Amino acid sequence: MGLWCVLGYAALAALARQPGEPDLRAFFLLVAWTGLPVFGLFFYFRKTGAPFPVCRLFFWAVAFRLCGLIGGPFYEDDFYRYLWDGFRFATAGTPYGIAPEEFFIDPAVPALFQGVLDGVNYPELPTIYAPVTQVVFLVAYWIKPASVAVLQAILIAVDLAAVALLLRLAPAQNVLLYAWCPLVVKEIAFTAHPDDVGVCLLLAAIVLARGRRWWIAAALLGLAVAAKTFALVLAPLVLLRARLGHWLLFVATVAAAYLPFAIRGGTDLLSLGTFARDWEFNSAVFALLKAVVPPFEARILLGAVFAAFWGWTCLRRARGREGGIPRGDVLFGLLLAVSPVINPWYLLWLLPFAVVSPSIWAWTASAAVLLSYVTGLNLPDFTLQPYEQPVWARTLEFGLILLALAADLAVRRRKGTRKEVQ
Repeated sequence: MGLWCVLGYAALAALARQPGEPDLRAFFLLVAWTGLPVFGLFFYFRKTGAPFPVCRLFFWAVAFRLCGLIGGPFYEDDFYRYLWDGFRFATAGTPYGIAPEEFFIDPAVPALFQGVLDGVNYPELPTIYAPVTQVVFLVAYWIKPASVAVLQAILIAVDLAAVALLLRLAPAQNVLLYAWCPLVVKEIAFTAHPDDVGVCLLLAAIVLARGRRWWIAAALLGLAVAAKTFALVLAPLVLLRARLGHWLLFVATVAAAYLPFAIRGGTDLLSLGTFARDWEFNSAVFALLKAVVPPFEARILLGAVFAAFWGWTCLRRARGREGGIPRGDVLFGLLLAVSPVINPWYLLWLLPFAVVSPSIWAWTASAAVLLSYVTGLNLPDFTLQPYEQPVWARTLEFGLILLALAADLAVRRRKGTRKEVQ
């Protein structure tokens, strides 16, 4: 099965290296080619209870990601911003405060980075990426300026570390779902999205917290939040039984990551606020709600719904009704469901926790969300705006997830019935 999948990723790498973007039909065919065998292997080992070959899991996980390294990014251009931020961090001491468009006619920009600058999307906005992630961009610049391959290699190493951490939290057969997941390989190895930096720090903190090593765990949680604010969803739940000193270290770590940039006059928070206030893409519940209430009120209402559920989860955990690893799959799942923006790489925060608590809906979502690439940018349909989706694509995407959720509920009900009979 590993050989079968690596052939699919090699074909995807070949498509990615061709001029233009890969044909969507070929892309989805290769997603099925590389994804379906993973589910088959998972159910086989779950049913038979056979010993799982961890070395083979790692070997093929590395092979898949090397295909991504060879193939390079497609359907995305965010990597231009990462490369530009690394350049600005190295040369100016901070990537924040100045929008890329202000450098369009600056003769001081090296020729190597003039092409990078031309590819940056939303150049009117300063960078939206948080301090710890910026350190990764800086390291990539130091190794080789303007090289997306170097950035890919760093993020692949981080992702493999996340796989190793997951083996401390879940059975190897479950970890297979993440290590061989097409979405993970595409978004990290091919496209170089840096979300896994924060995810890896979060997983490391959870592993350490389970061993009662609270000081290091608190510092890592602070770094995770300073890599991406998504980590704030779970960080307080991990620290819920920690002492006050651990909480203070967590806050101090976040502050220490942001303070040097704030002193220099800027952080990611300005653009993050613009993003939260104005942007919408591939939304689910938000798209339905804004049809009956104004977008701003819809954001407030759905934010309140998520905050209430999050508070209820904290209360249950504080009372001891919910122990173990926090249900990041549920919390991040609800956050994305009510969010105005659901990019495929956002599921990188959800899927590690769907390894700990596997569900049909989460792993169906890992494939279905790739339908968000069906946009005017990638379709030969000039009636669509660049980031506009045809109705059928979003309907199919969320329809598949809802069907999978219904299947999970049916399985849970059947198990409950069996327990009552016994």
